[in-house]
This record gives sequence, structure tokens and C-alpha cells, in this order.
Amino acid sequence: MSKFHFLRNRKDEISFGTSSKRFSINKDRKIFEIYPEEVFLDRLAKKKEEEFGISEKKFEVPLSKKILYGFLISIFLVFLVFFGKLFQFQILEYEKYALAAEQNKFISRSTQAARGVVYDGKGEQLAFNKYSFDLVVNKDKLPESDFDKEQTFKKISEIIGKDSEFIKEKIEQEESGSILISENLEHAKLIALETKIGDLPGIEIKQNLAREYVDGKMFSNIIGYTGKVSPEELRNNAGSYSAYDYSGKDGVEKIYEDVLRRNSGEIRIERDASGNVISQQIISAPKSGDSLVLWLDAELQKKIIKELEKILEKTGSKKAMAVALDPNSGGVLALANIPGFDNNLFSKGTDSKALSGLLSDPQEPLFNRAIKGLYPSGSTIKPLISIAALEEKIISPNKEIYCGGGIAVPNRYNPKIVYIYKDNNTHGWTSIRKAIAESCNVFFFTIGGGYGDQKGLGPSLIKKYLELFGWGNKTGIDLPGESAGLIPSPDWKKQVKKESWWDGDTYNLSIGQGNFSITPLQVATAFVAIANKGTLYKPLVVKEIIDSEKKVVKEIESEIIRKNFFSQKNIEIVREGMRDAVTGEGAQHASSVILRDLPIEVAAKTGTAETSLPNHYHNWVTVFAPYDNPQIVLTVMIENVPGVQAAALPVAKEVLNWYFASPSIDK
Repeated sequence: MSKFHFLRNRKDEISFGTSSKRFSINKDRKIFEIYPEEVFLDRLAKKKEEEFGISEKKFEVPLSKKILYGFLISIFLVFLVFFGKLFQFQILEYEKYALAAEQNKFISRSTQAARGVVYDGKGEQLAFNKYSFDLVVNKDKLPESDFDKEQTFKKISEIIGKDSEFIKEKIEQEESGSILISENLEHAKLIALETKIGDLPGIEIKQNLAREYVDGKMFSNIIGYTGKVSPEELRNNAGSYSAYDYSGKDGVEKIYEDVLRRNSGEIRIERDASGNVISQQIISAPKSGDSLVLWLDAELQKKIIKELEKILEKTGSKKAMAVALDPNSGGVLALANIPGFDNNLFSKGTDSKALSGLLSDPQEPLFNRAIKGLYPSGSTIKPLISIAALEEKIISPNKEIYCGGGIAVPNRYNPKIVYIYKDNNTHGWTSIRKAIAESCNVFFFTIGGGYGDQKGLGPSLIKKYLELFGWGNKTGIDLPGESAGLIPSPDWKKQVKKESWWDGDTYNLSIGQGNFSITPLQVATAFVAIANKGTLYKPLVVKEIIDSEKKVVKEIESEIIRKNFFSQKNIEIVREGMRDAVTGEGAQHASSVILRDLPIEVAAKTGTAETSLPNHYHNWVTVFAPYDNPQIVLTVMIENVPGVQAAALPVAKEVLNWYFASPSIDK
């Protein structure tokens, strides 16, 4: 195609040529060329401008070098920033984002497993698992706007009956993740939530397994209860619990938590970028916890509680306890406390008013008096003092000491001051068997602290033998919170009370009074060694561990604390004295004669201990039966009985009469 060539001179004049030869002019040594169609288009544009009255001339002005360079530099800087971020993500923080991507791709879900249950010694199931439903808020899925959040909280509060501010504060305390708002939802609330769950973003209902106890109030001090795992348990047992699990908080539920605890399974779910499930893989299968078989006789426990309740109503007392042990193993056949509590309140978690009342009850029903309560033993100590005196040859089996109703002890520094230590009766000439049967104080004042020409044991030997029987130390029972008790000594009194030890302290200790204190469990444990003639057992609540198919996983072997720590001859003398307390042979004032019409032969020792309340006494009895082949040791204690009256003995009688009734009678 031919070209029009034009030259522009310094006056901007333009000349055209008709040949293809190019004309040139030297202006800044630049030559401009134009094609014919461009000339045509320029003319057409000019014509249009004139036609529409456009007079303004427009010229294309090339960009300046500064703007161009700035534009290029900006592009370079943006590129540099992008490159830097790419380097940061791909190189410096590769592991972090690779892990996040992996976590987004794979998620884990736990699968349900059941907590082990609890049976009594005859196979009666006492603790069950039941399905429960918890209200959970996923904080990361809540609405973004504050208004929508408030509306969500308000709707939840209307359904579950909790203040919306409480819900809001509980959620705000957590940074992210799922937050438990209400556990074990009532059926009506659960249905209401199910119908509205689609309109409540971030709200979930999680299915769980919670505890249910049969006759919870009867066995709560033994079995205990469960509750939601604490943050500390989650930290200390990483991977063993989820935030929705339950753990044992008291009783065997707590002590055997590692046995009962379920091991939830895990499923690994793979997702694509859109969140669709690609595959599922079982990482670990769920495993139910093992179960416990107790030594406990559930029917015996119920009978004891029934009789304790009757005697409390009769005497006006408020608190009582009893411990029954197998003298051939140390197994705990019963462990009763009144007042008790319903351990289902902790598992249900719904009746907040009842639970609050339980926790604030001044009678302290949660306090396990049988293993934690500390009391002076009263005359229950006398068989142990007798063995100590016989072993130390302080007195011979047939030597008699005269009891005229009390002893008078002059002050060692001022003989004009005389201390009178009274007896509950005038027993006359008394041997050790009669002293046990009639519970003669004067006899035990004499052999314990010495009187006249009769040498006494003194506080050090008394303490030694009481400790041999396990007093003043924890027995090691497989229940939490056991108390050790206190056996006072001259060193203890000087250090703690800043006082000297007096003869009166020894006399009081000899009959189970003063600063001396033990638990009902310690009393029962000591008398097991008397009943079986010399073996002190560690008391055991759990007999064996079984799996979900009731196959024995482990037998809990009886543990002997001490054996043959006194002579068979001396133990037999003490046993005879306890038997005489029931038969009345050679003992006009025998203390336990109401037991002699039982269908089996019984040995017993009572005790009456002074308290801080005027004219109120702790009333004790410990029995074992049958006498020649003991199957049970039973200790009963009634707190703060008004006046001197039999309270523990009638309970023991009714329980033993039932326990050894004809086999045709259903226990």
C-alpha cells in the first residue's frame, strides 16, 4: 500500500506527497509517516467535530518518564510484597500452615464407650450407665453480630431456664471451641431444643453417658459419685478424657477411677476443600471400663440403715454410723452413715436447689463419719487394754482388784488436793474377765495408770498396743479421706497443748476418754483381730475387678497388716470376757445381756463416751458372731445420745437377728 508522507517544519506546516517515496525534513532528525486511511479518519473526525459544534482540540500527550518510572516501581514493590509473603508462607512458616491444612483436611471424632459399673458381693448391680444429653455451644459457629448472639442466648435461656447473662458470661470466659452450658437435660427441655436447634447457630446437643445409682442414699458413702472432669484432670490426663466425660469424685468411683474409666475410640475423617467426607478410618476402637464387685452385702446395708433410723427417732439423736467387716478377710460388708445423701443429685446435675441444700446442710451428710469421724471410744477400748496388760504381765488372768465405785488420787504436789475417778457401779472384787463383761472403770484405771500397789501400763505402753491394733493410724481402706485419729502422749501434750502429762491423763486414756480419738472403722478393724484370734486385716471395699462379660480380671487379695502380735492364751481370755458380757456368767452387771437370746452365740463390748454436750454421750457397741467361728464383726455408734440409755445395742441385736435368720427368710 502506498503511503502519504508529510513533513512538519518548524512552523508546523504540513506538506503531502503522492508517490510512495518518502519526503523528509530534518527537525530534531525525526521523520513522521502517515497512511492514507489515517488521513481519512482525521478528516472524518474533524467533520464530526464541526457538525456537532465541538471546537476543543484534543491531542494525545505521551506519559512523562517520571510517571512511567513511578508506575514501574509500584509494580515492582507490589511484586516484592507478594514474593515476600509467598516466601513467608512457603518457607518460613511452612510447617505451621502445612499442619493447619492437614487439620482442615482431617478431623477426629470420639466414639462412645461405657464406664464400668458396680455390683455388691451377691451380684446386685448398684451403679448403671444411662444416656444423657448436654447443651453445648460451639463458640466458633455463633452468629457474628452481637445482636444475633444476644437473640440466640435469649432463646436458649428461655428453654433451659438459665439467665441469658449467665450463658453469655460462661461463653465469653472461653477463647474458642465447645462450651458446656447445661448437662443432663430434662426431657421437656431436650424436646424444646430439638425443635428449635435449626434456628440456633452454634448450638449443639451432645449425647453422653451419665451415672444412675440404685438406692443412691443407701450406698453413697461407699460408691461415691461422678461429675464432669475438671480442667486439672484434663491437663494431667491428656488424651484420656474429653471435656464432656465424667470422672469419680468420691467413694470407689474416685479410688478406682483408672479401672472404671472408659476409653473412647477415635475415628479419623478425611474431607475435601468443600468439607465433603472422602473417607473414614478407625484409629482406635472404644473400650468400656472394667467393673467392680464389692464385698458389700446390699441387703445388710439396708437393714442397718433401717435400724439406725429407728433408733435415732426413738432417742432424738441426729447422727449414727455402723461398720460391718468379714473377720476372715477384712472385707467391708456394710458401711452406713446417717444422715446420708442421694448421689444421683451429682449425676443428674439438674436439681440445683436440692444440690445446693445438700452442700449447705449443717448436718454434713456428705461427711463419711464411719471412716472420717473422730470420737473418744469410751469403754470399747477395754479389751485392748486387757491384752496389753496381760502381754506385759501387769496382771495375771485370775488376779482380782477391788472396785468400791471409784478411786481417790491425791495431787502429787499437794496431797490435800484429791482427785476422784468414779465408776458407773460398785463391782466388788473383779478379775479381768469380769472387768470386761461389766465394764469396770476402777479395774482399768488401776491396770492402765497404776493405783496403790498395783503397777500400771503407763501412757507409752498403752500407745504402743493401741497402735499395734491399728489405732492412731489410717487403716488403708480403699475409700478417700480416711482420718488417722489421735493417741495422746506426754510429748504430744507438751508440744501441742504446752502442758505436762498428769496421772489423770493416763486414767482417762485407759477408759477411752480425754484427748483420745479414733474412727468407727478403726474400732471394727481392731476387733477383727480379736474375733479371728490374732490377724489384723486391712479393710477392703472392692473384692474383684471384672470385665464387660463378667469375667474376673483381677482378684483383690486380702492384705494382712499384722499377725500373731499377742499370745493365743491372752486373746482367749479377752474373748471369754466379751462372751460373758452377753451371757452374764460371773458378771452381775453384764453390759450386753440383751443379746443372749439371739439364735447364735455372740461376744460384745459396749462403750459410753462423754461429749462436749452436757448429759449427752456417744453410745458404742462392737460384736462378733458366731462366737466360735466368726462371720461378721459389727460396730455401731450413735452420736450424742441424750442421757445414759442403750442405743447401739438394740441396733446390733436387730441386725444380727436378721442376719442369722433361717435361710428360708429372704435377706
